[in-house]
Amino acid sequence: MTLHGNPIHETARLPDGREVTVRVGILEDPYIADSELNTVVLELGFGNGVLASVTTILNADQVTEAKHLADRVAEGLRSGELEPHASAIERLADEIL
Repeated sequence: MTLHGNPIHETARLPDGREVTVRVGILEDPYIADSELNTVVLELGFGNGVLASVTTILNADQVTEAKHLADRVAEGLRSGELEPHASAIERLADEIL
């Protein structure tokens, strides 16, 4: 199993009550087939929009690491340790957890 077509999703309720979706998966590009991409992104979604999106150092085969990243970000958002902004999650996207 890879992240191609199988992104990791977690849900986090922020201290202010908003619910944010954490997604770690292949960058979605409507002009390029998923199978041709290997860029893994960490995205925070709210409703139909994206609050933050950063590239990671992961590749599509690192499913366990992607799950750990999604869990760590969701945990940080729930506790209030992390804000739902790119600058807050970027350092985690640059680590293999």
